[in-house]
Amino acid sequence: MCTVGVIGLGLIGGSMAIDLKRRGFASRVIGVEQDSIAAEAAKTIGLVDDVVSYEDCIGQADIIVVAVPVGTAVKMVPEILNKIGPDTIVIDVCSTKSQICHATQYHPRRGQFVSTHPMAGTEYSGPWAAQPGLFDGRACIFANTEESSPKAVKRIEELYGVLNMRPTYMNADQHDVHTAYVSHISHVTSFALALTVLDKEKDEKHIFDLASGGFSSTVRLAKSSADMWVPILTQNHDNVLHVMDTYIEKMLQFRDAVFNYDQERIRELIVEANRIKKILR
Repeated sequence: MCTVGVIGLGLIGGSMAIDLKRRGFASRVIGVEQDSIAAEAAKTIGLVDDVVSYEDCIGQADIIVVAVPVGTAVKMVPEILNKIGPDTIVIDVCSTKSQICHATQYHPRRGQFVSTHPMAGTEYSGPWAAQPGLFDGRACIFANTEESSPKAVKRIEELYGVLNMRPTYMNADQHDVHTAYVSHISHVTSFALALTVLDKEKDEKHIFDLASGGFSSTVRLAKSSADMWVPILTQNHDNVLHVMDTYIEKMLQFRDAVFNYDQERIRELIVEANRIKKILR
């Protein structure tokens, strides 16, 4: 049992806070939240036992979870490492790993930092979006664990074990390539589809009247927070651009086939895409 401090009480941080307390990993969970309305909501909802200052969190927590946008986290984690005691462990839960691992690589307390990415979430944000069981059965990426102390890694494995997550270990650069394909491009295409529909359909009533399950599931990620996704797409710039170029190439293949009434080519493309069923069930 320990005190866990969560900096950033949104979807990920808030959901972690709920289950770490309910499932007995933490005897006390404290939170840090800059937005006063969100902070009050987090306390009222019961995400944390108390909302404290940034400095108090660093001084009181045995494990500090940095659950803020990646642009902020890159600056915040080294700052926290400067201030913690010898037994405190710091983790981040950001969607990109390369920059934060680079920023901490030569820090004298690098061993006390474990860089993680729990692969879970929804399109909603804020403490109101937090939910129990969000992480159950999902994968959690541990990046560059060779730079962390074995003791710290073991403790954070226990933390994610309580959340029922499957650990996967990889290099930070590999992580950013893979997430560009499986996560970041999905959001970009969802944003683009939403913009396309909104641009062509001025009467919003028709969007809601005609929207089917397929459209809703495809475009739901367009509800995601700009505050979260601007720094993700900026930090993972090169990988995201590469995937976008490939996506545009595939889209043009479909366009050419449709333009030419080429039913056989359309069929070929769809059948080729159907191979994804062997991977995603």
